[in-house]
Amino acid sequence: MKRSPSYRYHWIMNRNRIFKYTLLVICFFAACQVSKKSLDSRTAMQTEFDKQGHRGCRGLFPENTVPAMLYALGMGVTTLEMDVVITKDKKVILSHEPFFNHEISTKPDGKYVTEAEEKSLNIYQLTYEEVLKYDVGLKPHPRFPGQEKIKAVKPLLGDVIDSVRKDMMTRRRPFPYYNIETKTQPATDNSYHPAPEEFVELLMAVIKEKEIEDHVIIQSFDFRTLQYLHQKYPDIKTAMLIEDYDKRTLEEQLQALGFTPTIYSPAYQLVNEALLNKCHTRNIKVIPWTINTKEEIEKYKAMGVDGIISDYPDLF
Repeated sequence: MKRSPSYRYHWIMNRNRIFKYTLLVICFFAACQVSKKSLDSRTAMQTEFDKQGHRGCRGLFPENTVPAMLYALGMGVTTLEMDVVITKDKKVILSHEPFFNHEISTKPDGKYVTEAEEKSLNIYQLTYEEVLKYDVGLKPHPRFPGQEKIKAVKPLLGDVIDSVRKDMMTRRRPFPYYNIETKTQPATDNSYHPAPEEFVELLMAVIKEKEIEDHVIIQSFDFRTLQYLHQKYPDIKTAMLIEDYDKRTLEEQLQALGFTPTIYSPAYQLVNEALLNKCHTRNIKVIPWTINTKEEIEKYKAMGVDGIISDYPDLF
């Protein structure tokens, strides 16, 4: 059947439109894939200034709790800083001390933990079921009067990671890093915590189960845990914590550690331009703790630190 010129014209125009729309759809999805790869790449490299919420956001919410971690995410932190200890039944939980600190803890009977009894409440001698009977969010904090008071418990590390993942599904931003401190020291091995090797293995079991190896940093004042970690899991990022009273030179500290860590994390008073230059020459990042004023945050950012740990991530 013979087609009119008008029919052929409209047929060609419709074909061209379909081709254009198909091409646009292909380009759109290609751009999405490139964008996703770029986002994943930026997240993996962590090249931006590292805003770390200390114990979540201790100045604003009860420390080392799920609410503190989620609130810190809302403040735009890039890394959630936290501490872990081990229970009697070998659970890895968030806690700054391996006992119930009197400043934050309420006993199952509703009475506050006293300073005289706190160290007898040894978490390494309690099952996680027993730990859950203590509250760590309702007692007014003597040093953080503005802290929100809510019922809270010491959570499992695995539950924290799950809660963060669920929360991040609603946020248009890269997933955070986890900066996890191992709370060990030679004097309390096998009484308040396992020896370093067992401690690290219990911690790494959770990290591997939750598949966050690329988004975790292990920090410690106890070089033994870092040394074992570096030997057994060399791809895991490490942070060497340094107290303000440590008078050793950087060279002496690195010699004691025995390898080059990813991060040098000293008390902020120890940081100066000479120290920064020495670390950066060795390709070591410098992330001091704990800076809690806007003025000091700006001062150390201008000095050239790679990140800051703060109780008040809202100051970032």
